[in-house]
This record gives sequence, C-alpha cells and structure tokens, in this order.
Amino acid sequence: MGWQKTFTLSKRSKGCYLVTDEVLEHIRPGLKDVQVGMLFLFIQHTSAALTINENFDKDVRRDMDMALDNIVPESLNWRHTDEGPDDSVSHTKASLVGSTISIPITNGALNLGTWQGIYLTEFRHMAHSRRVVATILS
Repeated sequence: MGWQKTFTLSKRSKGCYLVTDEVLEHIRPGLKDVQVGMLFLFIQHTSAALTINENFDKDVRRDMDMALDNIVPESLNWRHTDEGPDDSVSHTKASLVGSTISIPITNGALNLGTWQGIYLTEFRHMAHSRRVVATILS
C-alpha cells in the first residue's frame, strides 16, 4: 500500500535547517495507519538537498554549512553561473548531499534516532521555497 504527497517547505536562504516538524505536519495523514513501512523524501530541486543529522545543537547546522563551503568553495572558477555566482556551486553541493532520504516508520511514527532530524540544506543565497515529494510504503 502506498501514500504520496507533494508539499512545499517554507522559504529559506543559504544554510542548514532542521525541518522535521514541518515535514511531519505534511505527512501525518500518511503515517497514521502504518505499523511497519518506509518514508522516502525527494526534493525536486538541484540547488538544495535533504539529509539526516543531529537535531539538538544549532552549531551542528552552522558547522555543516561551513564545512560544505570549504569542500565546495564559491570562489572556484565556475562556468555555469546563469542564475548568479552561487548557481553551479549549489548544484555541486546538492549532488554531494543528495536529493533523497529514507526513514523507517514504526507504529505510525518516524523511527529516527534520539538525536536525528531531517535537514533541508539550502545552497542558494536568495531565499527559495522547496518542493518535496513524500512517499510512504507499507
């Protein structure tokens, strides 16, 4: 049995954001009757990504943003800059982090670890809203 919904996350500028609660607001109807299943989240963009990471200390989000900036610096001689200097660097970071995450569902709830949360990693400086496709299989 499957359930699917496409929803839009709030507008955010560059950074790493904990969006677990925002995602849960959108997928709660699909979770309610699932005893054992999987949630797949897919972001429909090439300059932002989804990942799972530490959900308590905000410094982890800042550190992750800083580390990605060092791994893929904006100062490289990027050729694809049609939408600005953060265009190709954003695409590269999105490929490294990934467009899909999967989370087990147990008894109608996400089976995340104690300190795990869902991150939106936004790589564009200008604020964007991002579409996510949630698919629940049980």
